Amino acid sequence: MKFNLIQKDPSSSARAASLSTDHGNIETPIFMPVGTAATVKGVHQRELKQDIKPDIILGNTYHLYLRPGTEILQQAGGLHRFMNWSSPILTDSGGYQVYSLSDNRKIKEEGVTFKSHIDGSKHFFSPESAVEIQRKIGGDIIMAFDECTPYPCDYGYAKDSMHMTHRWLDRCLDHHQKTPFEYDYRQFLFPIVQGSVYKDLRQQSADYIASKDAPGNAIGGLSVGEPAPEMYAMTEVVCERLPEDKPRYLMGVGTPINILENIALGVDMFDCVMPTRNARNGMLFTAEGTLNIKNKKWENDFSPIDSANYCYADTDYSKAYLRHLFTVNEMLGKQIATLHNLSFYLWLVREARKHILVGDFTQWKNQMCRQMDNRL
Repeated sequence: MKFNLIQKDPSSSARAASLSTDHGNIETPIFMPVGTAATVKGVHQRELKQDIKPDIILGNTYHLYLRPGTEILQQAGGLHRFMNWSSPILTDSGGYQVYSLSDNRKIKEEGVTFKSHIDGSKHFFSPESAVEIQRKIGGDIIMAFDECTPYPCDYGYAKDSMHMTHRWLDRCLDHHQKTPFEYDYRQFLFPIVQGSVYKDLRQQSADYIASKDAPGNAIGGLSVGEPAPEMYAMTEVVCERLPEDKPRYLMGVGTPINILENIALGVDMFDCVMPTRNARNGMLFTAEGTLNIKNKKWENDFSPIDSANYCYADTDYSKAYLRHLFTVNEMLGKQIATLHNLSFYLWLVREARKHILVGDFTQWKNQMCRQMDNRL
């Protein structure tokens, strides 16, 4: 993987860069739409390619492992061919989903035993099997298996968990190096920094991860309930210690404001279900703030969804029409809202990149954060 650092913002740690994979180039900062089960929910691949145009999307190892299963994906020739997506894909390791199954899993040094949320069947993920599953799914970027600690989390547990994540990382790297690629393109493994909200643990973990000289590095265990200032503090600590010449990926973050603030701290890559999940519940993100399209105030508002025109849906449909679709529970409403939110998130990171290149990112970021904090 080639990472090209193009420009740094003069008054923050924000940077514009690019990285290359065998399925294409990725310009950063970048937001990755989440394709949990081989689809970005509610969005046709044609709309992804032609309207939203993300450089990369995310696939979920836990869900794809359960359904359709790695055997089907292998027969299809990998996730790209299975879902008809020719651009890069990042796959998570399944660690976060295992974390979310706290009542149905058991963590040991060997790995994690868990029950399927679908039928209750038992399964086992180890560092080696997590790499192997991701090999078969076929992501361009794959993640090391880790334990995501909850918030709040006591220091002793966070420390023990961090060290186990490091030991698991060594096993992941070893298996990744020993086994061949499944398909005719390269896969790059990213380690994950842990340590909860403890500065010394985050520093230790960042140093350990940096020592592995991986193609890129991730920051995990944030956006799990901690206050935003704690998230930013931990991100800053980690970014100061991760190598500057490698991409930095903050997992599972977040709101538009979270994204801009973390770009300012030196993060390059983001993913989150928020734009799609919130869209299905009628919440739209705009540069002027968030709005609940189901509110009665939009009943006779025939203005475009968003005059800034982030995607085709913003000018094709009015707020009143979109509210009507939600009122009658028409699936088209959720689709239009999803297209809008994803388009806005991609517009936001691309605008951030433009302002980094121009050199006025901090001023623009501060203004955008004030505007986006409004409830319309």
